[in-house]
Amino acid sequence: MGTARSRSWGARRWSLWSLPRQALVYVLSVDLLAVVAIAATTAWPVPADSWIAFAVLAGCAALHLHCSRWIERIRRDHSHLPHVDLCSIWIVAGALVLPPTLAVALVVLMYAHRWWVVGRWDASRPPHRCVFTTAMMVLAALAASTVAGFTGLRDHLQAGQPGGALDLVGLVGAGTAQWLVNTALVAAVILLTVRPRSVKDSIGSGADNLLEAGQLAMGGFVALGVAWWPGFAVPMVVAAVALHRTVLIHQLELAARTDTKTGLLNAEAWHLQATLELQRTRQQPPGASVGLFMIDVDHFKDINDTHGHQTGDLVLRRIAAALECTVRRGDAVGRFGGEEFAVLLPGVEHEEAVAIAERMRSEVHRVFVDDGNGAVVAGLTVSIGIAVWPDVAEDTVEGLLAAADSALYEAKRLGRDQVQAAGRVRRSRWTPAARSERPGV
Repeated sequence: MGTARSRSWGARRWSLWSLPRQALVYVLSVDLLAVVAIAATTAWPVPADSWIAFAVLAGCAALHLHCSRWIERIRRDHSHLPHVDLCSIWIVAGALVLPPTLAVALVVLMYAHRWWVVGRWDASRPPHRCVFTTAMMVLAALAASTVAGFTGLRDHLQAGQPGGALDLVGLVGAGTAQWLVNTALVAAVILLTVRPRSVKDSIGSGADNLLEAGQLAMGGFVALGVAWWPGFAVPMVVAAVALHRTVLIHQLELAARTDTKTGLLNAEAWHLQATLELQRTRQQPPGASVGLFMIDVDHFKDINDTHGHQTGDLVLRRIAAALECTVRRGDAVGRFGGEEFAVLLPGVEHEEAVAIAERMRSEVHRVFVDDGNGAVVAGLTVSIGIAVWPDVAEDTVEGLLAAADSALYEAKRLGRDQVQAAGRVRRSRWTPAARSERPGV
């Protein structure tokens, strides 16, 4: 048992060195900059009465984490990607009311406690990630603290006399500074490691940024409460735990709809969305239409057999990303199982559907994957079957899928790497099952 644990610890400890070179340099640079910043704050005087506010904020942060530790563990189990934690409430409050020395100490203490309670149980998040997150939040807190000091907000809060337009500017400016620094540092490491499709994807979704803005606003009110009397911060723990629980519910709802390998809609969620869209379209005046694609990765079994299932999973993720970047706003891409994908296209006409499918096929041609053993998976192709209602005389999603699947089978039969559309009228039974039973497709 001891040997296994020490091996696991060693692997986690040294996983830092497996980062890409640019990412490694960046992570170590941010860590070093935070250490220098922490050392610089030690020269800042600490008023005796600031220790009370520090103790209250640290206690509230610890109580918040203690009450929500199982929530945070569940959130991490359902998302091995970067996600918004809920520490900013206490971090921005500390940056506003505490001198820089204690503001930094609060951040370090919070994340050390957080790692001990939550992070050390998570083998997918090695210690260097906790250190890097702490370093980022130290720099973000110092940015907020600088704005609070420059505008005079901190002095007014410490004197218990906040008020006036300038203090409001300082409050908003400090929160904005913390958000900007944190977002920029996180976006940079994502760009260097995950390599998203665009810079926009690296700064988080609108929901993530709204959650962060809500935390910063709550932190501002905590700071105002502490300015009047430190004990006023305690009730905010209840609000923070309630917010944490609400975020978990939303994340679990999202996880229930999401395919874990690709991040697309799973089959059940896609089918429900397609059913609702077809019902809505059928209730519209004549001329309304909706299209469905069935997409299959050609020779995918050969990829798994040659390069392994992990590489096969990575191929699926890259192809999923390629499909998503070619659809229109409002279209829905889902993973239907195995190497099959389905696409819902509301309001699409036959000609536009064919053009979108051809763009998908061309985009997949550009996908390549390094299998980690010196080989590259390239030359990927997909076969696509199209069914557009009402051109295809089917009034259910199952019927349209069968038509699209039959067109997909025809694309496979004619040589793969092509687009085929289902006929307007069913002359014989659609035969979607025949394709999956044929070897080598």
